[in-house]
Amino acid sequence: MTEIMKEKKTYYITTPIYYPSAKLHIGHTYCTVNTDALARYKRMRGYDVYFLTGADEHGQKIERKAAEAGVTPQQYVDNIVAGFHSLWQLMDISNDGFVRTTDDYHVACVQKVFKKLYDQGDIYKSSYKGMYCTPCEAFWTETQLKESGGVCPDCGGKVEEVEEESYFLNVSKYAPRLIEYIETHPEFIQPASRAKEMLNNFLLPGLEDLCVSRSTFKWGVPVSFDDRHVIYVWIDALSNYITALGYNPDEPETELFRKYWPANVHIIGKDIMRFHVIYWPIILMALDLPLPEKVFGHPWLNIGQDKMSKSKGNSIYADDLAKVFGVDAVRQYVLAEMPYLNDGSITYENVVARYNNDLANNLGNLVNRTLAMTGKYFGGIVPVPAEDAGTDAELHEFVAASCERMKAQMDTYHVADAVDTVFSLFRRANKYIDETTPWTLAKNGETARLGTGIYNLLETIRVGAVMLEPFMPSTSANILTQLGTDRADYAFGGLESGKHIGESRVLFSRLDEKETVEALRAANKKDEPEIPRPDDCCEPISIDDFMKTELRAAKVIACEPVPKAKKLLKLQLDLGYEKRQVVSGIAKCYKPEELIGKKLIVVANLKPAKLCGVDSCGMILASGEGDNIRVAFLDDSVPAGQRIR
Repeated sequence: MTEIMKEKKTYYITTPIYYPSAKLHIGHTYCTVNTDALARYKRMRGYDVYFLTGADEHGQKIERKAAEAGVTPQQYVDNIVAGFHSLWQLMDISNDGFVRTTDDYHVACVQKVFKKLYDQGDIYKSSYKGMYCTPCEAFWTETQLKESGGVCPDCGGKVEEVEEESYFLNVSKYAPRLIEYIETHPEFIQPASRAKEMLNNFLLPGLEDLCVSRSTFKWGVPVSFDDRHVIYVWIDALSNYITALGYNPDEPETELFRKYWPANVHIIGKDIMRFHVIYWPIILMALDLPLPEKVFGHPWLNIGQDKMSKSKGNSIYADDLAKVFGVDAVRQYVLAEMPYLNDGSITYENVVARYNNDLANNLGNLVNRTLAMTGKYFGGIVPVPAEDAGTDAELHEFVAASCERMKAQMDTYHVADAVDTVFSLFRRANKYIDETTPWTLAKNGETARLGTGIYNLLETIRVGAVMLEPFMPSTSANILTQLGTDRADYAFGGLESGKHIGESRVLFSRLDEKETVEALRAANKKDEPEIPRPDDCCEPISIDDFMKTELRAAKVIACEPVPKAKKLLKLQLDLGYEKRQVVSGIAKCYKPEELIGKKLIVVANLKPAKLCGVDSCGMILASGEGDNIRVAFLDDSVPAGQRIR
C-alpha cells in the first residue's frame, strides 16, 4: 500500500533495544507496535524505511539470573531473545533489522568505539562510589534516594553501595555544545516539554562524568586493552543504532550507514530519555557523527494507576491478550490508549470495552451491514453512483479531511489521535447509514439513490481500510479482500463499479465482559513461571573440557534414508575443508529433501562409528527425542567449516 513520491526518501526509525531479563510485557509491545505503525505509515507514503529493534543482553542482572537458573548468560539470553522474535512475529512487526549486543559485529565495534574515545581523551580511568540498583542498572544520588524513601526511584527495589575502579566518559567537555544544540534545534526532543526537563534537571545544573565500565562482573563487552573491565551498558547499548548499520570507526562508512544515518527518530520510553538525549548525543559528538533528527519519549502504559515493571512483577502480556482478542485488536488497543504526553492505562475491563465498542460495534458492524446490503440490493456488485446529494458531499469532505488529519497526526507522532481519526471515520459512515436509510430507499424503489448511498459506504470503508493499515494490517487487508479490491490510495472514488465484492466474513464478534475478564485474570501470572531444572543435567565442566569438543558448521549436500532403519538418515556434509558422512536418528522428524542445502552444527572430532552397518564420522546437534527432534540449524551466511564456540 504505497502512495508514490516523486523522489523516494529514506527513513530510519528505531525502538530501544529491550533487556532480556524476563518476558516482555505489554508496555514493551506498545513501544514496538507504535514504532511499527510509524514505519508502515512511512512506507505507505513512499519512503525507503529501515526499522530496527533488538536486545540489550549484557549486565550484572543477566549474569545473576543465569547463575540462579544454572545456565550460562549466553544460554539465558538466547532463550529469552527467542521469545522476543516469537512475540514480534505474532504482533506482525515489520522490522528490517534486529540487533543483539552479543552479536560479534556489535561487540567488535563497541570495543573500537571505546578505544577511540579513550585514545582521544574522552574516556579516562578513575574510581566510583554510589548507590546502585541492579535490576535497573542505574546509580542514584542521595537526593534522588531521599525523595524515593531509600529505594530505587524506578522499580522500588533495593539499592546497594558500590565502589569500584571504572572508566568514565568526559561528558562535561561536550555539555555546553549539547545545550546549544538543544536550544537551537527545538525539534530534536519530542514531546517538546521533555526538553525543558532535560535542560533544567540535568544539563544546566552541571553534568557529572558518566561511568562507562564495570569490574565487579564479567558478562559484558570486554575493554580491549583492560580485561579487568567490561563496557557498561550505555556505550554498549546505545551504539546499537549505528553498529546495526555496519558502522566501524576504523573503516570507511558502509552503504547501509551512508544511506540511513542519521536516524530520523528514536522511539523510546520516557524513563530512558536522559540517556538518549544527553549521553547518546555526546557519544556521537565525540565520534564526530551527526545526531539523530528526533528522539521521541513516549509515556508509560500503566496497569490502572501503577507503573508496569518486570522488576515489580505486575505485568500483562500481549500474547495472552492476543489469544482472546486477536493480534490486531491488541495493536489497536495499545495504540489508541496511549496519549501523546500523559501516561496511558490498561485494564482488562477497558480492553473488552474498547474491543466491543470500536471493533465489534463500530467497524465490524459497519462492514458487515454494508456488504450485506450490497449483496441484498445489488447482487454483490458494486453499484454505479448517481448524482450526489448534500449528505453525500458532506461525507466526501469528511473522508478527505480525515485523511489529511491522520497524515498530520502521524507526521507529528500523535499516533493515538490518528487511530481515533480512523475510527471517527467509521463512526461517521455508520451515521450515514442512519441518515440515508437504504432499506427505505429500497422499499420505495429509489434505486439510483440507493446505489449512490451503497457506493459511498463501500468507498468510505475502502479508504478507511487503507488508513487502518499501519495500525491493524491484517484487518486492513481482510476488509480490502472482502471489498474485492487492492486499491490502496486515499482518493475517494477508487472502487470500481460493476465489480463483484468478495466473500463477507465477520471481523469482530462481541465478547461477554465478565466472562472474558475472568478468563484473562485466571490466565495471567504475575510472576515469571519457574522452570524446573531438568533431570538430565550434567555436572559442571571447565572451559578446557568444553573446548575438547570440536563443533563445526557444515552444509548438507546429500541425504537419504538408511535401508532397514526407520529412524536413521545418512547425510553427506561439506565442512569446507573436507566432506563427511554422518548418520543421525532424525528420520521420523525430517524428510531428506528438507535437509539438503541447510547449514547445521556437527561434532567434528567424534570417533567414527557404525550405525546399522553404515559409517558415521561425527554427530549433528539436535534437541528433543523420539518423534520430536529438532536440528540446530545455522544461518546460511555462516561459512562451512567455521568453528562454533
